[in-house]
Amino acid sequence: MRPIRPTDAAHRARSARRRLSPVLAAASLATVLALTATACGPTGDDASATPSSSTGQSSDSKIKIPDDLKNRLKEHGIDLDQWKNGEWKNWDRDKWLREAKDYVNPIIEDLWDPDRMRDADKSPEKPVDNDISGDDGVTDPTPAPVPATPVATPYHEDAPESGKLLFDGPAGSMVCSATVVQDPAHPGRSNMVWTAGHCVHAGKKGGWYRNIAFVPSYNDSGLSVAELENATKEQIAPYGVWWGQWAQTSEQWIAQGAPTGGQGAPYDFAVLHVTPEKGSTGKSLEETVGSALPVEFDAPPVSEIAEMTATGYPAAPPFDGQKALRCTDEPGRLSVFEADPTMYRIGCTMTGGSSGGGWVAAGQDGKPALVSNTSIGPVTAGWLAGPRLGAEAKGVFDSVSEKFAGR
Repeated sequence: MRPIRPTDAAHRARSARRRLSPVLAAASLATVLALTATACGPTGDDASATPSSSTGQSSDSKIKIPDDLKNRLKEHGIDLDQWKNGEWKNWDRDKWLREAKDYVNPIIEDLWDPDRMRDADKSPEKPVDNDISGDDGVTDPTPAPVPATPVATPYHEDAPESGKLLFDGPAGSMVCSATVVQDPAHPGRSNMVWTAGHCVHAGKKGGWYRNIAFVPSYNDSGLSVAELENATKEQIAPYGVWWGQWAQTSEQWIAQGAPTGGQGAPYDFAVLHVTPEKGSTGKSLEETVGSALPVEFDAPPVSEIAEMTATGYPAAPPFDGQKALRCTDEPGRLSVFEADPTMYRIGCTMTGGSSGGGWVAAGQDGKPALVSNTSIGPVTAGWLAGPRLGAEAKGVFDSVSEKFAGR
C-alpha cells in the first residue's frame, strides 16, 4: 500500500516575489522578546521593539537583549544577527537543536505573510502500511473509510478551538493542525495549543522545527484557492498569528519517532505555549477565540465511546490544505507495537496536513473534551490513528502549564 507522502509546494513561481521581514525577536529558553521592524530589505537590521508582557523595556522604548541570553544561544551555534538574516534556514545537524531545553523559536514578524501561509502545503511524513498491526489479538478490524466533510463556515462558529499550524523544516514550509486547550494554571486565559509531536520535532533523526506558529480559524470563511490569491492577512488569519513560545513533546517521540513505519506514534503528541506575533494585547489565546477544550487524560475505553470527531486541514491530494474538514466515527483499537500503548483508530479520508488536529469525544463528565490527535494513516486505506492520552501525555501537558504558571 502506497504511504502518505508530502506534496510538492504549490505556486512556487510566487515565492520569488515574497519579501520577508528579516528582523527577529530574541528568545530565551523561557521567554520571547518580540521585536518589531521597519519595512526594510533583507539586509536591514534596524529594530524598534514592542515588548510582550514577559519582557523588559529600556527607557528609549527599545528592548536590550541581555548578553547572557546571546551567549546561551551562541552555545548552540545561534548568532542572533545571523539568524534574523536567514541563518534559521541552516539545517546542519549540529545546528538542528533536538533536546527540550534547546527549543528556540524567535518571532520573525510578518514571516508568515499571506503568500507564505497559503503556499505552505508540505506535511511531515508519517507514512504507514494499511496492515500495520503489531498485535492482532488487540487490534480491531480496519474501519471502513469515512468521507471527510467540510466544517461549516465561518469555522470560528463551529470549531473555534481548531486551527492550522505553520512551521519550517529542511524540506520547506510545512503544515499541521492544532487545537486550543484549557490551561489549569490560567482558567479562562489559556495560551496552550495541542498538536502532534511530529509537527514540532522530527524525532530520532532530527530536532525542533522552526518558525512554529498557530493560526486559529485559518481561512475562517472558507475562501477558495483562487479567492485566497488576493486575500488579506486578516482574512486568512482573523484571530492573529500566535508563535510557539515553548514546545514540549514526549521523550519517547524524541528518542523513537521516525518519518516512516509508525515508530513513536503511540507517544506522538505535543503541547505549545504561544504568544501573539504583534505583542501582548492583554488577551490570551482562549479569550481571543472565545473557547478552549479540556484535555481528557483518562478517557473511557473504546467500548464506551460512541463516536470521536477529528478535525484538521488536510493538504495532500485530493485536498488543498486551505479548508477545515472533519470525520466522525466509532473508534476502534490499533496496536502498532505490542510493547506500546494501544492507539485509537477511526475511518477518515483526511490526508497529510490534518496531523495534530484534535479528536473530540465525551469525557468522563460527559462533556466534549480533547481525547487524542491525528498521528498516522495511509491515504489509500481511509483511516487515521491517534495516541491514547495517559500519564506521559499528562506529564508533558503539566510541565508546560507549570512553566508559565506564574506569568
